[in-house]
Amino acid sequence: MKKITSLLTVSVLAGVITLGAYKLFFEKENYHIITEESNTPIFRTSNLPVSYKGAGINEVDFTTAAENTVNAVVHVKNVSINEEKNEIMRFFYGPGVSVRPQIGTGSGVIISEDGHIVTNHHVIKGATHLQVTLNNNKIYDAELVGSDPNTDIALLKIHAKRKLPYLVFGDSNNAKVGEWVLAVGNPFNLTSTVTAGIISAKARDLNMDNSQSFIQTDAAVNPGNSGGALVNTNGNLIGINTAISSGTGSYVGYSFAVPSNIAKKVIEDIIEYGNVLNGILGITTPKINSRYAVENGLNEIDGVYIEDVIEDSGAYEAKLQVGDIIKKADNIKINKLADLNGYLSTKRPGDTINLYFIRDGKEITKPVVLKERQTTTIESLGLDIKNLNEKDKKKFKTKKGVKIIGVSETHRNHDLVGKVILSVNNEEINNIQEARTLFGRISRYKSNYIILINEKGEREQLILQ
Repeated sequence: MKKITSLLTVSVLAGVITLGAYKLFFEKENYHIITEESNTPIFRTSNLPVSYKGAGINEVDFTTAAENTVNAVVHVKNVSINEEKNEIMRFFYGPGVSVRPQIGTGSGVIISEDGHIVTNHHVIKGATHLQVTLNNNKIYDAELVGSDPNTDIALLKIHAKRKLPYLVFGDSNNAKVGEWVLAVGNPFNLTSTVTAGIISAKARDLNMDNSQSFIQTDAAVNPGNSGGALVNTNGNLIGINTAISSGTGSYVGYSFAVPSNIAKKVIEDIIEYGNVLNGILGITTPKINSRYAVENGLNEIDGVYIEDVIEDSGAYEAKLQVGDIIKKADNIKINKLADLNGYLSTKRPGDTINLYFIRDGKEITKPVVLKERQTTTIESLGLDIKNLNEKDKKKFKTKKGVKIIGVSETHRNHDLVGKVILSVNNEEINNIQEARTLFGRISRYKSNYIILINEKGEREQLILQ
């Protein structure tokens, strides 16, 4: 026993001596002294309390917005009658027509307690009868107040005996990319359905012609959602769901909505004027990705490049010039044409906007008064035309007609630019609206006669076959 104790004691003493020698002779100092003069960086962190719920989506409460929205979103049923000629039945039994009802569905948003409902134009297009079902399953017949195919917005009216729940328009200009939103509608004939997502982009153009300006979201939108509500977490209406980007027709990740500021302006115009009034700036821009734009570096410009200024327009009177680059309209930053067109879609003739643009490297600000549309395009012929001003009427010695200001490649060899169209198939033309109507009636299966007049006062006849 004594021998074991002695061995243990010797082992402990040897260990202590070895450790002490290592610490004294071999180990290097490995610490730093921090003084007030030290250059070591200091990182300050927030002392705000951290929610027990954690970060991200759990911090956002969707319940109030959802509760306020579902009762203001309705199901819209569109019944149209298609008359079909049955060739087989007509062969055996003589002339006959079969009548087949076609039913389309979509959504709508109640925007006033007296029953005004906003939806998409394509939801009600061609309807012979419209029916609206509220979230409480009450059904009402609806009347069409008016619609605008250009913005895909329509206004309906139902007559209820009680005040209806409705949504208030928010300011879509203040919506931010990354902001949480809810899409509420009636997909696949279901009752009001709520989906959540974020704003993925603003001023998105689907046709690549920069004439549209949609809010893009990743909230799930499916067939039947068209005309439904896009709301922020406060429950404010910031868009009308209108389209999805999908080869199958069902949601695959992206959806699009008409901004509320555009929808609100269209609705107000329909109620007050019976049609939509568009405030026109009066400029043209090069087409995106065209050879001219690519070769001249115009695709890379941050802003809107002015290729031409239309005579008698607001831009013309404000003396905007070819080569000016628009960077801002009022307080709206302009990165591309869709940004500018989206903002102009909320304006009317007579409104004044402040344009901020770059000219020869200098920043310039000018007020521009928007005017009524004086030009249009006849798509079937590729003709750009404008109303005659007093100078044109005096020059051509005529009070009627429309002036050709541009042509497509097909008709470039006909020397048409600068001439005035007086009539189409013996029907006189007074303005661009009448021109669109008359050119819309021309037939591809027979000769069409167009009477023009040149600057010398000589009349010419153009035959289209």
